[in-house]
Amino acid sequence: MDYEVKIKHLISKMTIEEKVSQLLYTSPAVEHLGIPEYNWWNECLHGVARAGIATVFPQAIAMAATFDEALVRELADAISDEARAKHHEGIKQGNRGQYWGLTFWTPNINIFRDPRWGRGQETYGEDPFLTSRIGAAFVHGLQGDDPNNLKVAACAKHYAVHSGPEKFRHTFDAVTSKKDLFETYLPAFKALVEAGVESVMGAYNRTLGEPCCGSFFLLKDILRDRWGFKGHVVSDCWAIKDFHENHKVTKSPEESAALALNAGCDLNCGCTYPHLTASFKKGLVTEAAIDTALARLLRTRFKLGMFDPPGTGKYGTLGREVINCEKHQQLALKAAEKSIVLLKNDGGILPLDSSAKKITVLGPAAANAHTLFGNYYGVSSRFITILEGLGDKVKDKFGINIEYRQGCLMYSDNHLSNAEFGQANPADMIIAVMGLDGAIEGEEGDAIASDSNGDRSYIELPPWQLKFLQKVRATCKKLILVLTGGSPIAVPEDIADAILFAWYPGEQGGKAVADIIFGDVVPSGKLPITFPASTDQLPPYDDYAMKGRTYRYMTEKPLYPFGFGLSYTSFRFDSISLSAPSIKAGESVKVSVTVSNTGARDADEVVQLYISKDNRSADDPLSSLRGFRRVYVPAGKSVTVEFLLPASAFEMVNDAGESILVPGTYSVIAADAAPVPVATEKGAAEPIRAVIQVGG
Repeated sequence: MDYEVKIKHLISKMTIEEKVSQLLYTSPAVEHLGIPEYNWWNECLHGVARAGIATVFPQAIAMAATFDEALVRELADAISDEARAKHHEGIKQGNRGQYWGLTFWTPNINIFRDPRWGRGQETYGEDPFLTSRIGAAFVHGLQGDDPNNLKVAACAKHYAVHSGPEKFRHTFDAVTSKKDLFETYLPAFKALVEAGVESVMGAYNRTLGEPCCGSFFLLKDILRDRWGFKGHVVSDCWAIKDFHENHKVTKSPEESAALALNAGCDLNCGCTYPHLTASFKKGLVTEAAIDTALARLLRTRFKLGMFDPPGTGKYGTLGREVINCEKHQQLALKAAEKSIVLLKNDGGILPLDSSAKKITVLGPAAANAHTLFGNYYGVSSRFITILEGLGDKVKDKFGINIEYRQGCLMYSDNHLSNAEFGQANPADMIIAVMGLDGAIEGEEGDAIASDSNGDRSYIELPPWQLKFLQKVRATCKKLILVLTGGSPIAVPEDIADAILFAWYPGEQGGKAVADIIFGDVVPSGKLPITFPASTDQLPPYDDYAMKGRTYRYMTEKPLYPFGFGLSYTSFRFDSISLSAPSIKAGESVKVSVTVSNTGARDADEVVQLYISKDNRSADDPLSSLRGFRRVYVPAGKSVTVEFLLPASAFEMVNDAGESILVPGTYSVIAADAAPVPVATEKGAAEPIRAVIQVGG
């Protein structure tokens, strides 16, 4: 590209001090070369964050619950439109500060291995395949289709094995087997590199002894040499100073800066890289290493058009009219509706019908706008709480009376209600809105009501909320429970007649919940993470072995399995067929699955395709997701879905971390939830399977 010549020219004209200054996230202007000031730190996890008004879409974990790659790409495309518009407006006003740039430190593709992790809400769940596909779709939506003309630059983070505990993220060593590393923790990063992600962020922690932002194994051997990554690497914020202050692998800032740069970390979010000048003078780094890092960063800036005249280039005309526009608000609503998961619906109590004349809404999450946000959020022109959504829904329905009582507090058992309300004129229906918000779970320092630095010490519904809910359950006829949160919440199976999991559903969340409760929308979300029955089912939080974790390795019966989600209609898997009875290396097999809507409502279903090795070893996954497709199926009709499985879909990872095709008999399973070794969930379709011979 012609900018390669320009990059070499710029570098040749810079002093060591000027070069080092450009390796900081707060890059100052180099005026004599026409390099403008730039701040690399920007956020757009589920909408442009921390930069004024923006559309707030559902949190990342909710996006994954849609199991809809096309929708996720559309969301990211809308986000990057708003990001471009904000950047252009900022330049016009002389604002080149933090959060107004074009390099976005998202998506978070860490595996949500333990539901206690407060930042798990930022991920796409527990499954490497789902994370890979949703993550790649998000990257394509952010960056656009032209790798040399990026709309914005995406970043795959946090590389690698970064999944809590938050309290120890600056000190812990994530010790994992090579099998778990390459089977679970790294596939999504590899997939995003293949998708063209522009940057990768190193994690705070060590992995297998090396600090991730200074790991020759992760950054050189795997990322650059094996995967061929050509973009730039950025440190997590102030992670490099952890080398000498917390990990104790170096003795000084000069040594820490040199270790990170020599390992391949190009950009420092923090305060350590200014010491590179001293590192260079001491012979700890070469000028060639500094030039290599600088070239990667300048290349990203050229791809983003930062040296083009304002208002020019492929995306130069995007303006403020796209920010939180009506189209994006409707897209936020669509995403929220598709993400909400119906976990229980005894007796078909949902959707509500005209017989519910008096509705009482209870709970600390009902009127709480914080339950809409999730981590890393922007500010919308309006946030619709669940109470507001329900109120809007019934205001034109003559004869329906809706009342509201908070009942209990979100964060403590102080002033717990005795739940003795309205006994003279009891409600026909109680809608209890309970769960979590960002003050209970989130990132270290942000979750101000957490007693575990943003993590959760248990996965059950907070005990004071459960106590109140049990009192309500004992006094009412019919109870609908709506749960908010970014991670699994364990509740007693008989606590309500119906349960909806709403996640952190974004600015339109209240309307989306009301649309589903009253039947204007058929629920179709699926769980991107297993809901264990209790905290007791979880391995120790600081154990990074995958044994006993996620649907792939968990042998106990969960409360709800990965991929699970009910509908207002019913589906049946009629047939599964393979284009060939066997497959060898280099070949592919076509899988055809026919699904029928046997109910009375037109609706979406998510067809999930899993593979499972017969006579597998004890360390191999029970089953692994290898395909999914959201399809619209009219009532009484059938749809056939086709998947193309390459031989690599059947590969297993050995103890050396190598993917190999192990000969044997495998099952190909079509289902609407992970085929865990327990009875089919009530309301779920019966899975069907075909057998294929692999290798040999």
